Amino acid sequence: MNVIETRGLAKTFGGALGSKVEALRGVDLQVGAGEAFGLLGPNGAGKTTLVKILLGLVGASAGEATLLGHAAGTPISRLVVGYMPERRHYPGFLTAGQVLDLFGKLLGMSATLRRQRIDMVLEEVEMSSWRNQKVGGFSKGMQQRLALAQALLPDPRVLFLDEPTEGIDPLGRVSIRGILRRNLERGKTLFVNSHMLGEVELLCDQVAILVKGEIRREGPLSSLRAPNPEYRLTLAGSDESAARGIFESVGQEAESIPSPPGLTVWRLKVGDRSALNDVLDATRGAGLEIEEVQRVRASLEEVFVQTINDANDDKAGAGGPGGVQTSASGPTEVSVATREVNND
Repeated sequence: MNVIETRGLAKTFGGALGSKVEALRGVDLQVGAGEAFGLLGPNGAGKTTLVKILLGLVGASAGEATLLGHAAGTPISRLVVGYMPERRHYPGFLTAGQVLDLFGKLLGMSATLRRQRIDMVLEEVEMSSWRNQKVGGFSKGMQQRLALAQALLPDPRVLFLDEPTEGIDPLGRVSIRGILRRNLERGKTLFVNSHMLGEVELLCDQVAILVKGEIRREGPLSSLRAPNPEYRLTLAGSDESAARGIFESVGQEAESIPSPPGLTVWRLKVGDRSALNDVLDATRGAGLEIEEVQRVRASLEEVFVQTINDANDDKAGAGGPGGVQTSASGPTEVSVATREVNND
């Protein structure tokens, strides 16, 4: 069952002098139970409008939106939702416990249930010792944790998270990702709206890219970042001419890229695994030592940039202005930093 679903969702705002702005243009979206879904897009793409419609804060101009089968914005749909906004303003004279108690009252919780849930969520976000501290003295990271505690307070089935790790130091981001992953393990569904592509890449398994009110790319992150038919081959030694001659002998082109001392690194574009093995066999047959073979994957950032460029090209037409600029050499190699961070 889809926890979140939209069909033909559209939103048009009236502008000055009778002009109209199409914020969403027929968005079809499905988010399954227990998924971590990331919504990406440049400023003005319509991300906030989409989230506000799902939360019932804005009405759609056309189409449908449902949460667990209930129309978005209805009281019953709101019972299953927790929302962590990007910007929030808590009265500085209230303590963390008082802030959560106020939200519990707004949710209609009994005093007993409020006490139980406040204890649980403060412990979950590692803020139990700050319960009686006034929020006016909280750092940005502590306010983010309090906002997450607020979102978790009703024990929701769906968590909407707007920039959940913005302004938090690296250790704090690791901690919050851990909290969110534990909620995934409990069967909750995460809907993450973020500009921090690296965080989305580490947390989400499903992604949609929204550009000019339309979904331009969507699907499993592993599919969007599917490997290119490219490999990075590192050879011992610094004789580029010998290596190039070997590649040409088996009909493969290779591009040398900056290499560490004593090594040569090549980018190979091969059609399939058989062609790669031909290159490796020829390389070994010529007596050259292979240090490393690595398949190149597009990063989420590269997929994001390419999607925006494609959308801009579609609008501008042939010869029109380009979009976001990338290097002439195309996609870069796998990010070592990303691979290391994935180990947290």
